[in-house]
Amino acid sequence: MRSNKSFIWKIIIVLNIAIICFIYMQYIVADREHKVFGVTYMTMNNPFYKIINNEILKIVEEHNDVLITLDPALDIEKQNEQIYDLVEKRVDGIFVNPIDFQKISPALEYAKKKGIPVIIVDSQIQNKELVDCTIVSDNYNAGVQCATAMMNRLDKANIFLLKHTTAKSAEDRIKGFTDTIKGNDNYKIINESECEGQLEKAMPATQKMLEETPDVDVIMALNDPSALGAIAALESKQRYDVLVYGVDGTPDMKSLFKYNPMAAGTVAQSPISIGKIAGEKMYDIISGENVEKEVIVPVFFINKDNLNKYDEKSWQ
Repeated sequence: MRSNKSFIWKIIIVLNIAIICFIYMQYIVADREHKVFGVTYMTMNNPFYKIINNEILKIVEEHNDVLITLDPALDIEKQNEQIYDLVEKRVDGIFVNPIDFQKISPALEYAKKKGIPVIIVDSQIQNKELVDCTIVSDNYNAGVQCATAMMNRLDKANIFLLKHTTAKSAEDRIKGFTDTIKGNDNYKIINESECEGQLEKAMPATQKMLEETPDVDVIMALNDPSALGAIAALESKQRYDVLVYGVDGTPDMKSLFKYNPMAAGTVAQSPISIGKIAGEKMYDIISGENVEKEVIVPVFFINKDNLNKYDEKSWQ
């Protein structure tokens, strides 16, 4: 009998604690003076994401609100954990730059279930219905523009690819490139390697490909950091006869056009526009406005011939 009473008292205590916690959380959320948003990027080891973050932060601070910026360092499990944690913190909205366009789904499903708006930036996901809005560059066209520029310059080429297959944006760029040269036997992919868009991984990856297949004319890199890694690898092997194309329009890549013949061109994105649009769309969403499911930001090719039209030292 005593054990039954003890059990009942334990249940009562647990229920009381749960009720108190619930009331406390409701009070905290209702009493919060400022809205709080979270953002998780693939990595902050890329100046492109720092620019996007700065633009989102400007919008958030204009509203006197708070932005929590997180870096999972290319670890998809960690990124999912960060999203779960932001949901538990009951943030007002989440921005996500997904590491893996498929494996990010469980965390996005959880955020949707809890009613927290999510905006995807710079890369797409497998199931767009899980999020409120996706803001990306025209990544496929970026690859097309690189291939077109190469074909206008060279009648034939042996090509390396530097890839990041789990990132949809990078995959689309490479697909745009390969689709453009498809069916033309003058342009051949002779080697390819994954580098996660990181300079420090692209350099040894390129060195290895040069050892395996030295007869290369062009390297198509998924972004400018990997293009810079490829150029560093070529310099280490004293190979100055290879053309390198990237995507981003970074100041670092643009600065090479005047004196480095290997830097053939970059398709410029606008992280300033992506970040600004993302911030504005989030406030539209939480205000109850309807927003488009996808915003595609135009891209454009830059090389030494048209560099004077752009600011070499800044982002677009």
